[in-house]
Amino acid sequence: MMVKVMLYAYASGVFSSRKIARKLHEDVAFRVLGAGNFPKHRTICDFRALHLDELGALFVQVVKLARECGLVKLGTIAVDGTKVKASASRHKAMSHKRMVESEALLQAQIVELMNKARQADAAEKDEPELDIPAEIERREDRLKVIQAARERLESRQREADTAKGRSEGDERIPRDKDGKPKNKNGNRYGRDFGVPEDSAQDNFTDPDSRIMKRAGGGFDQCYNGQTAVDAHAQIIIAAELTNCGADSGELPRMLAAVDTNLGENAGVVLADAGYRAEAVFCQLATHPTEVIVALGREERSAARIDAKKNPYTIGMAHKMTTPEAQAAYRRRKAIVEPPNAWIKHIIGFRQFSMRGLNKARAEWKLVCAALNLRRMGKLCAA
Repeated sequence: MMVKVMLYAYASGVFSSRKIARKLHEDVAFRVLGAGNFPKHRTICDFRALHLDELGALFVQVVKLARECGLVKLGTIAVDGTKVKASASRHKAMSHKRMVESEALLQAQIVELMNKARQADAAEKDEPELDIPAEIERREDRLKVIQAARERLESRQREADTAKGRSEGDERIPRDKDGKPKNKNGNRYGRDFGVPEDSAQDNFTDPDSRIMKRAGGGFDQCYNGQTAVDAHAQIIIAAELTNCGADSGELPRMLAAVDTNLGENAGVVLADAGYRAEAVFCQLATHPTEVIVALGREERSAARIDAKKNPYTIGMAHKMTTPEAQAAYRRRKAIVEPPNAWIKHIIGFRQFSMRGLNKARAEWKLVCAALNLRRMGKLCAA
């Protein structure tokens, strides 16, 4: 009963547990699905939180059901990403530089308050009434939050630097695998190993979310929702979520998800210029799915691409000059962008209710499953 209510709620654009509880009293469809039961909003909220992974796993079952109904053909699919706001405010984020400054300020304030506590008896008649233990506790709690956020930032930066070939104690000098300096021109890294840029940010409310640029301008704490859509009936056959704003590394992951969900690869995949990357083209060179990815400006200036450094990119540029690839790519926008628009404008899902990448990913799959069920109901009825 709860699963039916939850799926119908997401399919009809009701995401708040309080609103779902209210609909069970006011809406006939909700009352029928609830079978005369009226769970409180806390019960609904707890059910979603406890069983979010299972609710997200329903997405695969819905995709397989759509395949059985003949709505998924796996001839041509298109992949795209859309930014969805996290359950966090960008104003609750702090840069690494500000964290360091705030830590020093809070530590100084704690010392000052401790000194005031020692001198409280003498200063009591001259100072306004102040709950010093409470003030110290508040600042210590704030200091712990900021320190934890700074450590997360520095840990991510160490992982990123290690992936780039840097190591602890490299003295900002680029080195080869043997540890020998490889740059004879004297160029150095701009910062020490594991030290983030001053502008690098971490969010206190949802640390997994990231600041991303909105389509209409401006920035928000977001996740990047990825969808792979089948061209036949515009059913979403793969749905993934990342906290990286760029799409460039997501194409292999989406094709793997299609194979996992349906046990079969698509014939052709279409993607815009955001997915172009030499490493991705190299990885997918032997993939059974034909890959057609626009190159943006590079596509119109293939002569400027270094064929030695980017052989797969130059191959994609030549492919995109063929009438067959151009005709196929022209279909991309009409295949994949409507479902993303339906999620935001028809269902009304513009912000996650859950926090953390894993929980947000499960909720994203639940939303895509709800959209697929709406789509299947409409097409099968027709």
